[in-house]
Amino acid sequence: MQLGGTHCRCQSAVNTVSSPDPTVPTPVVHRLRFPELEREISVREQETIFQSARRNGLRIVGACGGRGSCGTCVVQVVEGEVERSHGPVSELLDTDADVDPGEAATPGKKKWQRACQLEVRSNCTVMVAPRSLAPIVRADVDTAGLCELLPLDPVVVAHDLRLPCATLADTVSDDARVARALGLGNLTLDLSAAQRLSSRLRAEDWSLRAYRRGNELIGFAPLGSRTLGLAVDLGTTNIAGFLIDLDTGQRLASLGLENPQVAWGADLISRINYAMQGAAQAKELRDAVLAALNGLAHDLCRAVGLARELIVDAVICGNTAMQHVLLGLAVRQLGRAPFVAAVRPAMDLKARDLGLDFCPGAWVHVGSGVGGFIGGDHVAALLATQQHWQGLRTSLVMDIGTNTEISLIHDGRIFSASCPSGPALEGGHISCGMRAAAGAIERVAMENGRIAVRTIGDTRAVGLCGSGVLDALSALSRAKMVNAGGRLLAGHPDVVEIGGKRAALLAPGVYFTQSDVRAVQLAKAAIRTGVNLLLLEQGLQEQSLERVVIAGAFGAYIDLHSGVDIGLFPDLPLARFEQVGNAAGVGVRQMLTSVTARVSAGEIAASCNYLELSTRTEFQKVFLHHIGFPSDTSRSSV
Repeated sequence: MQLGGTHCRCQSAVNTVSSPDPTVPTPVVHRLRFPELEREISVREQETIFQSARRNGLRIVGACGGRGSCGTCVVQVVEGEVERSHGPVSELLDTDADVDPGEAATPGKKKWQRACQLEVRSNCTVMVAPRSLAPIVRADVDTAGLCELLPLDPVVVAHDLRLPCATLADTVSDDARVARALGLGNLTLDLSAAQRLSSRLRAEDWSLRAYRRGNELIGFAPLGSRTLGLAVDLGTTNIAGFLIDLDTGQRLASLGLENPQVAWGADLISRINYAMQGAAQAKELRDAVLAALNGLAHDLCRAVGLARELIVDAVICGNTAMQHVLLGLAVRQLGRAPFVAAVRPAMDLKARDLGLDFCPGAWVHVGSGVGGFIGGDHVAALLATQQHWQGLRTSLVMDIGTNTEISLIHDGRIFSASCPSGPALEGGHISCGMRAAAGAIERVAMENGRIAVRTIGDTRAVGLCGSGVLDALSALSRAKMVNAGGRLLAGHPDVVEIGGKRAALLAPGVYFTQSDVRAVQLAKAAIRTGVNLLLLEQGLQEQSLERVVIAGAFGAYIDLHSGVDIGLFPDLPLARFEQVGNAAGVGVRQMLTSVTARVSAGEIAASCNYLELSTRTEFQKVFLHHIGFPSDTSRSSV
């Protein structure tokens, strides 16, 4: 047998850190207190509040990653001195505005200012905007209408063994004793498993559970232990994890959390640009996602009273950029044309080599990609939705998010493209945008000629999430408060002037600005352009689509009427649309529990024909055609 590879109130005096060299100025360190979070953190010299919060793992919404271009990271400095750093002035929430993003303005109240432009000059007490504090309630875990079918054909198989003890008459090695009991003579043994084998055998009276992956023994546990697998949908915005019993196929627990990399930007390009600054910056992004994955595994196992060491197999899928960051691969070439991935096929790596704290000998399967930004998550979605499009001549699968992936299935062939839709449709880069959390506006309508909203949890409105963004634009357009070109029109009592800019007042302190309208126009035009160019490539019209499958957490909660209304989706009968929720999460679970499904995913990825939209001569013309909104005469009655 072979061994396998390896807080208090602000104080008048500042805190200082002593320097060993008296000729070198002593660096000044200040303290920031966040009463709502019960946290106190340090601030380095010339570091903004936003940068300090990110370094200390404290969440402040910042869709642009702290570049000063979105205005979402607002805070109130209740006590202490700050100085504004250089940067653009936010259209709505600038340092001179007394606008509370979560409630109506109150005379004499401290002003809301952007944390990314405030450098601290003393110890301070800081209040965070309500939408940064709202507890998330939707994180890509639900499966919506998809029927979960988990065929049990796992890569890792468990064997409960009772072995004869070693004697002078039977002196074979411990590993040979295990191999003999299994009836297999060509087994290899993972080094970490070998390091634990002898002591476990003797502690457990020569009985144990052996975990085998092909011809390799990857770990051992007490007799009768569970065999756990972890499936992860590594999204740009959210991470969804699923703990599966590989002996039965039963899902034991599910958990969703925000991808901590959003602190470096809500969109992929912001994160890629940050990683390109140097090895230390790339490591920051990778360390953040590894900490999230280890925390996810810990919380899932704790929820069912089991140890992380029992996770003996894992499958992780994300878009190309997310998978590259996780694997520590270069991303520079992803952020520049022609957007080439470092690797496309699936990769199998030891969990410990990735930095994941599972069974030390466990393997992690990172899914196959297609091309450009289309990664393993879209392949997993195609795998999970086969029953919706197989047997039809022409279908479309759309996974809408910060990066939208679209596949056209026509006559048995798959044609795929990715659209840089950005985070606007998920509430990012929207002036009062937020994640799908308590207090987020999710529905907008006109009642008696005035704007009416509904929030998640039916609580006071503190911001606007993705489904509310679409509803808001649809309602404003139908009420003629936004014209076909996307211009907010004056004259309606709910259209107001804020900081010299026009905005629709959705609720006290929650606005939808002209810039927000433009952001959604760009996002929906990019997505619709992707759809049209894929159809054009095959000489097809939109009416040829027999089925449009809409996947992703955003797709699960949007109102299809609103999507068709603003031109995000083709003008088709609503009966042709299927909203399937987090299909990537279903697909990644199937890949975890079934070797056959894992092979099928690889075959799907290899069969996809990737189309790079930016090279198409028709791109600009089609994009500009879809910038505006359908006129009243062209609106569907469905």
